[in-house]
Amino acid sequence: MSATAPARVPRRPVHGVLLLDKPLALSAQAAVARVKALLGADKAGHTGTLDPLASGLLPVCLGAATKFAQAQLEADKAYEATLRLGVRTSTGDAEGEVLATAAVDAALLSPSHLEALAQRFTGTLEQLPPMYSALKKDGKPLYEYARAGVEVPRTPRRVTIHELRLQPVPGDPTALQLQVRCSKGTYVRTLAEDLGAALGCGAHLTALRRTASGPFELAQAVTLSQLEQTDPAQRLRLLRPPEALLQGWPQVTLPPPQAARFLTGLRRRGPWADAEAVAVFGSRPRALLGSARIVGGELIPVRLLSPAEIAQWLTQTST
Repeated sequence: MSATAPARVPRRPVHGVLLLDKPLALSAQAAVARVKALLGADKAGHTGTLDPLASGLLPVCLGAATKFAQAQLEADKAYEATLRLGVRTSTGDAEGEVLATAAVDAALLSPSHLEALAQRFTGTLEQLPPMYSALKKDGKPLYEYARAGVEVPRTPRRVTIHELRLQPVPGDPTALQLQVRCSKGTYVRTLAEDLGAALGCGAHLTALRRTASGPFELAQAVTLSQLEQTDPAQRLRLLRPPEALLQGWPQVTLPPPQAARFLTGLRRRGPWADAEAVAVFGSRPRALLGSARIVGGELIPVRLLSPAEIAQWLTQTST
């Protein structure tokens, strides 16, 4: 945090994606609000929540980019975490009450045992969502039921652990370091508890940091402090274009007459192969128009930018 109040700018249309390194003790929504104020943006959202006890990569979508946030919500994520072995808590993390303690068998923390354990938890798994989560039941987050002492039935969800690495913490026989790359919807707290159960001693999460989200890496992110200390006129230069959320998608480029019709929601026909999702650009000037799908040679609009948003983006990048 800077010593003086950070300079803010008046609200205005701002478009793009800011890769934020969210600090501890701040909710994802609060972090988005800070970014929104610092950039003077009139619309902002994020692409996957991080609890106040978690830090790390939080892609913040501004303006037109919010239309494509779902693409990153569906993306794989990567995390680094620390587990405390031998202690189970009511929340699966350090905030909860201790439910049980048990001795930790040091022999099970050998490299060979940890490698076998990691392999056991790699692949497609069934996870029971924790009661202390934002998942909703009858319109109310599960954590509200949990705080009221009510446990509601939950349906296990299928998740995929693409890669899992486990290492003991040097000098601490009751701690375990975890690195995981996983599908959307994976609860690392639940993974920690399941690993503790498999080791026969229980475990809970003491630290969690997101290191990647889809194509974005934590090394590309800026902190709130860095954003605050950046001259307001330069903050826009930290933004990635809205199409950054559509990295890896096939692209279709339309000439001006076709682009104008596409922006009105009309389907276009062309020599395109079927595709579930494509990014559509105008050619003159080169600019994202929106997303679409292709069925039988027809380009079918899905999410469109408005002409005003396109003009604002072109102006924003030219200043």
